[in-house]
Amino acid sequence: MPVHVGSEGKNSIGFTPDNTGDNISSQNYTFSEMTGLYWAWKNLKCDYLGFVHYRRYFAAKSKFGTADPEAALTGEEAQKLLFEHKILLPRRRKYYIETLYSHYAHTADGRHLDVAREIISRKCPEYIESFDEVMRQSWGWMFNMFIMPKIVADEYCEWVFGILFDLSGKVGIDNMNAFEMRYPARVAELLFNVWINYQLRIGSINPENVFEIPYIYTEKINWPRKIIEFLTAKFFHRKYKKSF
Repeated sequence: MPVHVGSEGKNSIGFTPDNTGDNISSQNYTFSEMTGLYWAWKNLKCDYLGFVHYRRYFAAKSKFGTADPEAALTGEEAQKLLFEHKILLPRRRKYYIETLYSHYAHTADGRHLDVAREIISRKCPEYIESFDEVMRQSWGWMFNMFIMPKIVADEYCEWVFGILFDLSGKVGIDNMNAFEMRYPARVAELLFNVWINYQLRIGSINPENVFEIPYIYTEKINWPRKIIEFLTAKFFHRKYKKSF
């Protein structure tokens, strides 16, 4: 289902807009793709909810680098996978020489994660152990992508948006450029891992029901530039100013 994310105040592009019903479309400049997820959570009635966005898609078969959108996972292929698995996640991204916390701190502002931890300790302290464990990992399920039963996605959204709204209220956007303002969506990538970790820990999700599948980019990736920026952030603490 194509959704025009951040459609508030913009001309129609022929997709379903995310500014109908209960929505946060006007906050797209900070929440980025998460305004689309919020809209789907609040307004769609379905058995399963999946979420991908504009340049990253799940794929039926492993691909490296760029790929044609026609290689994206189809509904029929997803349905077959869901006969055997409950939750589909993108193949984990490995940072090797960085933890999730250190990578975020080197490329953005680690204070965002510190504030998120404070919020979790106040609102849902049972998640702190999972938060700390995830922040020490050198891998994660990234990009805010998943396919899962809608009832499970609803539970996740209730949890994550409660934290993100508090986070954006406490951190604000003063002195940030357009790229930096989108920190709620970047923090959400890591919080998703925290939520999954906790569900696995308490047994509400069986590890056997979680299945990783490949993902593809539909835009050209400048891998040399991406690697240089990654290493520069790691060793010289130069923050990212745009996506690569």
